[in-house]
Amino acid sequence: MLDLFCGAGGASVGYHRAGFDVVGVDHKPQPRYPFTFIQADALETLRSIGDRFDAIHASPPCQAYTSMRSMPNTKGEYPDLVDAVRYALEQAKLPYVIENVAGAPLRSPTLLCGTMFGLGTEEFELRRHRWFECSFLLLTKPCRHQRRCMGVYGNHGGRRRVAGIYGHAGGRSKRGNWTKRISAAEGCAAMGIDWMVWRELAQAIPPTYTQYIGNQLREVVSV
Repeated sequence: MLDLFCGAGGASVGYHRAGFDVVGVDHKPQPRYPFTFIQADALETLRSIGDRFDAIHASPPCQAYTSMRSMPNTKGEYPDLVDAVRYALEQAKLPYVIENVAGAPLRSPTLLCGTMFGLGTEEFELRRHRWFECSFLLLTKPCRHQRRCMGVYGNHGGRRRVAGIYGHAGGRSKRGNWTKRISAAEGCAAMGIDWMVWRELAQAIPPTYTQYIGNQLREVVSV
């Protein structure tokens, strides 16, 4: 498995648990990445992989598709790479997965949610909705939203936060969503990740997601 835009390896660990040998590629150093790592441009690497891999996962930067894109002085600062990545993946002619957030230009994507896998803490559930475009049929299951939502993201003055979907750190938002500060250890426990620092964790996806995908992908690559 080639994991492009791998970050600190949240997706990679999931595929590893599903039985893949994983190589990660990112343009930034990733000192805590747990497998073979190549610091390089993801698209350039994708165009020259030859026949060394059975499948490819790609998590292009998501900031261009999130609410951050409408904030003052941020327009045009984030790369919009999904279409270019898809084109390169199609040229590679291997099974692929593209992961991103709601609003990204994915084709017929499948939603995965932390509540499908029981992620979170005793007090909060972790939803962390992410969308996956797959070149193969991906079976899924419904979300189970039942409790207050935990958000592992952001960094306010060095303090981490848990927030409702529309919450604001430090109290109740105008919509009445309750919020609470959390530690990095609590965030790691909720995500099922124990090797990242907070800035890496805030950008990661839970390994459970790609383990679930990888178990189905194994059936595709073994045919």
